[in-house]
Amino acid sequence: QVQLMESGGGLAQPGGSLRLSCAASATIFGFSTVDWFRQAPGKERELVASISVDGVSNYLNSVKGRFTISRDNGKKSVYLQMNSLKPEDTAVYYCHFLFGSSDYWGQGTQVTVSS
Repeated sequence: QVQLMESGGGLAQPGGSLRLSCAASATIFGFSTVDWFRQAPGKERELVASISVDGVSNYLNSVKGRFTISRDNGKKSVYLQMNSLKPEDTAVYYCHFLFGSSDYWGQGTQVTVSS
């Protein structure tokens, strides 16, 4: 059973920064594109950023230039550096990857941006 464990969420002030981490329990993580999703109260889950096996990244338009996704396959980990945070970034953030027909999600980590 593959497990994903997110960490690094918390409370940040507008304009502040947080770094989310996602650690996987299996090496197959290194063979898949990995994504960060988020879900705010009353809203649908949305794809925030993704990174391919060879490091190509894509971002939601509203986070481009503020968020950076990176990965360390040796550590079976993916990171999301979030800078210039805005109140609208408040959500539960989830790590995700798809391997074959299996879909893997973390439990989520809460990010709250408020003064």
